Amino acid sequence: MRTSRGILGIALGLGSGLAFGAGGAIVKPLLESGWSPGAAVFFRVLVGAMLLVVPGLIALRFDLRPLWRAKWTVLVYAVIAVAGVQLAFYMSIARIPVSLALLIEYLAPVALVALAWVRTRRTPQAVVLAGSAVAMAGLVLVIGPAGGSFDPIGLALAAVAMIGVAVYYVIGEREDTGIPPIALAASGLVIGCLVLGLSLAVGLVPFEARFGEVAFFGTMAPWWAPLLTVGAVSTAFAYVSGISAIRMLGTRLASFLGLSEVVFAAIVAWIVLGEAITPFQALGGIAILAGIVLIRLERRPGDPAARALDIDLVPTRS
Repeated sequence: MRTSRGILGIALGLGSGLAFGAGGAIVKPLLESGWSPGAAVFFRVLVGAMLLVVPGLIALRFDLRPLWRAKWTVLVYAVIAVAGVQLAFYMSIARIPVSLALLIEYLAPVALVALAWVRTRRTPQAVVLAGSAVAMAGLVLVIGPAGGSFDPIGLALAAVAMIGVAVYYVIGEREDTGIPPIALAASGLVIGCLVLGLSLAVGLVPFEARFGEVAFFGTMAPWWAPLLTVGAVSTAFAYVSGISAIRMLGTRLASFLGLSEVVFAAIVAWIVLGEAITPFQALGGIAILAGIVLIRLERRPGDPAARALDIDLVPTRS
């Protein structure tokens, strides 16, 4: 059963990476038609929230008490892991190159390994360190060298986005709250949508939208077609499958599986937008997969050395 759960978790993790990775190619026609990133993200999260509200309530059996008991966990997840990541990332790319912002944001898996290292004061297994190094090298190859401006505020904002991604994995693993994955995703998106809406209303993030037809999968479609697609696939499904994968695999393996998002993003852009994959990107994708395999080879709890590293990064409720 552990093997079946692991296989299902890996499948869900890769499915989440594919869904998240496809979001850029789906939204790009809107951005090219004059939409601001903030407006696109707001409507994306809004659609995801609307699609998950009813399923989330059904999963809770219309009992909101678990959400209230875990209100601080839900609030942190929504504000930091949903809205905070989006806001920090888009504000950072206004100051530093996109490739640099992505590289910093996707340091989250390594940050989780380092946090476990600091808290336990035990060196991670060699296979974990090797997998981390190989995966990060692959990430650099896929995204590309990060040159250009090194604005300190932009770097700080990218670091905030990285912390938000780490929080996404840490909170997603918690099962002691009694909140099903779909309910956690729904509540996070609803509150995150409110936070994003407020940030747009006060002018923290520029809002600009064009309600006309856009190019979409080789044809012309109304503006809401890509938004519904990205909201359903790259938001609602991506968050639910991602949280489910985290609970099955744990934060460490799931976070490294999350690196598949950049690989899938390149593949989808190649298929949908005709943006060719370079040999270095292909090599980077192979390196990321190799790193994930190495992480997967970590000795499981049962071995005292492995158990020492399998820690709860967020204290459980007493």
